[in-house]
Amino acid sequence: MTKKDILELKKRLNKTDCSITRLCGCYVDGNKNKILTLSETFLNLEDDEFFKYLDLSRKCLSGTVDNNLLQLEFPLDEEAPGGRQQFLLGIRESGLKNEELLNRFYDLVIEHYDYAGNYLILLFKDAYDIITKTQDGLKLDESEEVFDYLLCAICPVTLSKPGLGYRETENRIGARVRDWVVGAPDTGFIFPAFDHRSSDIHSLIYYIKDPRDSRPDFVENVLGCGTKRTAAEQKEVFSSIVKQAFAAQEEDSEEMLLQLQESFQDIACPEDESCEEAEPVILTEQLVAEVLTEHGIQGDAARHIKESVSREFEAQPPALQNLIDEKALEKNARKKEEEQLRLQVQTLQKELALKTFVSPENEDPDDMNYDAAPEDMSDEPDYGVVLRVKPEKEPYIKSEIIDGQKYLIIPVSEDEQIKVNGTAAEI
Repeated sequence: MTKKDILELKKRLNKTDCSITRLCGCYVDGNKNKILTLSETFLNLEDDEFFKYLDLSRKCLSGTVDNNLLQLEFPLDEEAPGGRQQFLLGIRESGLKNEELLNRFYDLVIEHYDYAGNYLILLFKDAYDIITKTQDGLKLDESEEVFDYLLCAICPVTLSKPGLGYRETENRIGARVRDWVVGAPDTGFIFPAFDHRSSDIHSLIYYIKDPRDSRPDFVENVLGCGTKRTAAEQKEVFSSIVKQAFAAQEEDSEEMLLQLQESFQDIACPEDESCEEAEPVILTEQLVAEVLTEHGIQGDAARHIKESVSREFEAQPPALQNLIDEKALEKNARKKEEEQLRLQVQTLQKELALKTFVSPENEDPDDMNYDAAPEDMSDEPDYGVVLRVKPEKEPYIKSEIIDGQKYLIIPVSEDEQIKVNGTAAEI
């Protein structure tokens, strides 16, 4: 399944190109009771309803591949009679007209869909006549195959927010009547999968709104497919592995995680091509070992990361791009730039202070700013004491040894002001 496959299906879900023939559904309350079922000829719906339902179907094709949209495979036993794949094929072949199969499907969803409130189960039946395309993308006036599929959307239903509104019958402003509103789907699927512009009955496209929770119980018991982590879940697992490896040094774990992700980004996204154009690079044990060696990670920490990565990702090795927290890396890059700028400013300030104190031979002493306060010169190894006085005082400065200690003596009149390291001082 590719991004182009998803976009090709999604673009058809509009008033002009839509070929959905039937819509069925079941409304369920928070106590898992069926409130009502619906069965409609889709093209006969009123425009307002038609477009609302069409928008809900499109939502199940939104998001990113491998994160919100996963291609899940059926195990062989689910393709045998009585398996989930055969069950979904039966619903498709019935054209959503077999009430017994539909009720069995609704019951299956109600049992395994974990949601505390009300929700609406929707099933759409569509057939897409796939037009042949040439290698350069031009369409030919002949059909390649018909993609006959089901689209399921499970939509939370919530009460509208309280507020004030105009009551026309009473001609006054009063409390608005709250009603139950169907929201965007948070779970759904397309069966069979649409893979490289062709039907694949051995898999389906699974949609999940929140990629941090792929609802594995729903996947296994309703769809009969093997579970598969989303990119967000893979990233979270890898982050946990690294943080556990450096649990004793919490600050080091965050820094080390960022360094590893930076290395993954350099490998997954070469400078001469964008991340979208680059071929996915899969995480392997050898690659993990190389990156750990690059950053000098050894001993128990390295062993923990290697063993945990091998164990957690044995069934589904992730693409490196899935393990990268781009927002965190961008924030870290900005932080490094700001630190470099701060150090550059400090260096320039010190150089400016030195130039202020040590006047060039060709500079007129009368033009020097004697009131300017220098930066702290304690970091300069060549100077223990730095003086700046008006030229007429220079002949009167002398040194004396008092009680074995050498001192500089500077004559000061009563009306003269004195600054030490830029701060006014009284003597």
